[in-house]
Amino acid sequence: MECVAAIDVGGTTMKGGLVARDGTILYAGRRPTPRAEGPERVIAAISAFVGDLSRPRTGLRPVAVGLAVPGLVTATHAVFSAAFGWRDVPVSAFTDVDLPVVLGHDVRAAGEAELVHGVGGQDLLFLPIGTGIAGAVVLSGSSYGGAGGWAGQIGHIPVRPDGLPCACGQRGCLAAYASAGAIAARCGEPSAEHVLRRVRQGDEAAAEVWREAVEALALALATYTLLLDPALVVIGGGLSLAGDALLEPVRARLADRLAFRPAPDVQASRLGGHAGLLGAGLLGWRA
Repeated sequence: MECVAAIDVGGTTMKGGLVARDGTILYAGRRPTPRAEGPERVIAAISAFVGDLSRPRTGLRPVAVGLAVPGLVTATHAVFSAAFGWRDVPVSAFTDVDLPVVLGHDVRAAGEAELVHGVGGQDLLFLPIGTGIAGAVVLSGSSYGGAGGWAGQIGHIPVRPDGLPCACGQRGCLAAYASAGAIAARCGEPSAEHVLRRVRQGDEAAAEVWREAVEALALALATYTLLLDPALVVIGGGLSLAGDALLEPVRARLADRLAFRPAPDVQASRLGGHAGLLGAGLLGWRA
């Protein structure tokens, strides 16, 4: 059976698999992203993962590779990533397999997967929240990348002028308050899941960090809503697994910030943790 090798590179974990044309995930695996070891080590880890996934398996024959990475991405280069510190990495550096390789932006690819395999819709924002935050902007049914490919960098909207430092070099960014990585780091925990556990146990320090994350998200989403009028905001990534503990207060605070108009609906992704992998699969099937 023909399939594509799909790799979604996140700041903490790389998700890879073999994806059929209809979006069926035929095989899935994951590996840690060695971000702390520098960009060259990350590139080498991606290359090794692509190579392993591209090997023929019993009954499965990969015909192309879809590779979704964060940052500014063109069809030929991973131009820049604050998460990994790389610049102008050609697609050929990520793999030497004898298959066509299609490179794409991780969040936009995941947003397209939401359109094809998830909630669908004409005007929406797909907002995966994990190690960082970025958005896939969908306008009139089409993904929008902007004039230079920078559209969707909602994680770097300043929500607190001169606030906490962000890895991008700015201060007060949404990601510095509301990414899963930031929530965990501010509480000295290994994950946002551990922070939420403390919140549910009545820990006031953890609850304050959670409230600040919700407030920052509501402020950024109010700004987005007033500019682009989405019908729907779809929250994905690891933080979406918090469910109503995240969604209910975000909905309430977003509505409070939009005094003269209704707020868009805010939902969790139907694809869960598979959106990025399915998006990489869509990239591969374009080869």
